Amino acid sequence: MPFAYYARLSPKRQAIYRKSDAIETLPLPAGVDGGAELVALKTALAADDRAGVQASGQRLIDALVKGFGVPPVRVRALAVRPADETGELHGLYEPEDGPTAARITVWMRTAVHGKPVAFRSLTRTLIHEVCHHLDYELFRLEETFHTEGFYKRESSLANALFVQAGEPGRALV
Repeated sequence: MPFAYYARLSPKRQAIYRKSDAIETLPLPAGVDGGAELVALKTALAADDRAGVQASGQRLIDALVKGFGVPPVRVRALAVRPADETGELHGLYEPEDGPTAARITVWMRTAVHGKPVAFRSLTRTLIHEVCHHLDYELFRLEETFHTEGFYKRESSLANALFVQAGEPGRALV
């Protein structure tokens, strides 16, 4: 069942949406083990180490994009989430733009209280943003939409990584 905004899309964009929605799983690429990087990410986040979060996040995303055989994407970790009257921004994916490489930005602290974000939340945000990158680079979609299929791909990939890191969670088979 498409999300409500689907009806407002042009026929061409609806076709892209449907193509995205039909892709429901995203298994880890063969040979990719992100468990150690997730452990490093958790440790850096607990220590409020922005550089460590950025470095471990970059290594995790590097392993994933290499495994999927897609172009690299830069990871940037910043301190406090931006917010406005509609809510907080958890992550941001900026596609490649000419000479500027694709970039993922995540924030380590909540906007309202300035508290550290939860490890699982930060990890899911990183995976969410890399899924946007994969929509363009792996699946060759002209746009990246938040479809049910998109969220299922995100969950399947994140859960596989959590299992590798020995984190409690659901292994999706």
